[in-house]
Amino acid sequence: MNVFGEIMLEPLLGSIITEKVLIFILTRETGYLTEISRSLDIPISSLVKPLGNLEAGGVLFSQQYGKTRVYAFNPQYPFLAELKALLAKAFEYYPPEIKDILQMNRRRPRRKDKPL
Repeated sequence: MNVFGEIMLEPLLGSIITEKVLIFILTRETGYLTEISRSLDIPISSLVKPLGNLEAGGVLFSQQYGKTRVYAFNPQYPFLAELKALLAKAFEYYPPEIKDILQMNRRRPRRKDKPL
């Protein structure tokens, strides 16, 4: 059992981290390494290889914005529509609390002196 509930796509994708990354990108459209790490509670070092493999396989592409590398689905990937449909179907079965975490899309940093 994984943090998302029952194991969904790990047997197909080969790794629970790959599943989490793809679901994250599906729900938020883009993501950068630190954001993905914090949201999914996965160490950055554990994300580097899966992101690299997905990019090398043409599933994701990345673009540098200043010092930040942002990942997104590669629109040229031949099975993108099918992959997104499969991920969306799996996402339907995730518990509501996990859906909320994944769909929360806060991009701006908190103001320095703003209380928590």
